[in-house]
Amino acid sequence: MQKIATLPLNYQTKNYSNSFYSKIEAISEEIWNDLDCEKNSYFHRDFLKSMEKNHPEIQFYYHILFDIHHKACAFFTFQIIDFEINSIKNNFELFIKKIQKIASKIPFFPSSRPLKILIVGNAFVSGEHGFFIKDSFDKRAVLKAFSKAILQFTTTQNQLKIDAILCKDFKNESLAITSVFKEYQFKQFSVEPNMVLRINPNWKNFDDYLAALKTKFRVKAKKALQQSADLKTVPITSENCEEQLLKMKDLYQKVSSNAGFNLANFNVETYKDLKRAFGENYLIQSYWKEDKMVGFLSGMIANHSLDAHFVGIDYLLNKQYAIYQRMLYDYIKIGIDKNITILNFGRTASEIKSSVGAIPQDLTIYFRHKKRITNRILHLFLQRVQPTAFQQKFPFKDLQNV
Repeated sequence: MQKIATLPLNYQTKNYSNSFYSKIEAISEEIWNDLDCEKNSYFHRDFLKSMEKNHPEIQFYYHILFDIHHKACAFFTFQIIDFEINSIKNNFELFIKKIQKIASKIPFFPSSRPLKILIVGNAFVSGEHGFFIKDSFDKRAVLKAFSKAILQFTTTQNQLKIDAILCKDFKNESLAITSVFKEYQFKQFSVEPNMVLRINPNWKNFDDYLAALKTKFRVKAKKALQQSADLKTVPITSENCEEQLLKMKDLYQKVSSNAGFNLANFNVETYKDLKRAFGENYLIQSYWKEDKMVGFLSGMIANHSLDAHFVGIDYLLNKQYAIYQRMLYDYIKIGIDKNITILNFGRTASEIKSSVGAIPQDLTIYFRHKKRITNRILHLFLQRVQPTAFQQKFPFKDLQNV
């Protein structure tokens, strides 16, 4: 199935018509030209195609909104995943873990089969990567049209057996727009924050960063760098990616299983396509102790930001060689060297990330169960769910560095 549509074939809201696609390649060149969204790497067809190609167990869909002139004006990307209520092996951080505890108390919550969740956003990456709306359009009006269309989609596509919709991850400054979801019975919740480091423009090299730290944190950084001094770093390129993938897969699995759960398991084969498509703007670096790979990091560089993506770590050697701490400092060094302004570290390990200078950026999701009664009951429980507290560190001498 290349293209599907909600009721009817050319379903329309007040000022918009909608089309749904199940393959990136089914979206025409004309639509891409109308949208002009590919300056954002997360809405580039090569990025989306690589995710789709390497994760056949996930159902990918793309929703295009057209204006009254039949021009594409908004693009939404979502995935349908099977979430095992009774055996978490996959990461919507602690939010989903708490849903699991709550779900066990609700007798009519499905337990005999996986919970099917439609995720508006990217199941693998934190951040606002669920939709792109052209600047000239009223974003609240577009989100209203989208909300109607996605509810029609979940109602009419019975074969998909969707239980719930989850829209992720919105910064505080976006909430004035995304609050539209609440008009369609979506419930708003806070989740674990994105840890963000703003790179001071006065830092011309990594030594400048170290000089900005309080003595305690500078000593800690130098100790980690000394512990990891024997590690050799190897940039992963399109040419050498293939030969390193097997080792990377093993290290990623160690981190993934240690995390307890992820929304979906990432296939490291995706890295080949990402390096081919984005070159130096997709960063992958491996760490070696003699002839043994002991870690890797990855990330996307776009619009003066560096987004940390997945890492792999040999936990048996992590403490001895400060592998993870070294990675955090390397992300910072890379950010400085490439004149990055914002370093998004993501949602896990908040406290250690705060110790290198990152501060929490609040994130909000919207969740709606398909059944109204279940949705109301979930809301009563989940409105009490708060992100897990952690001890925020303040490593800089000057608060202007924060």
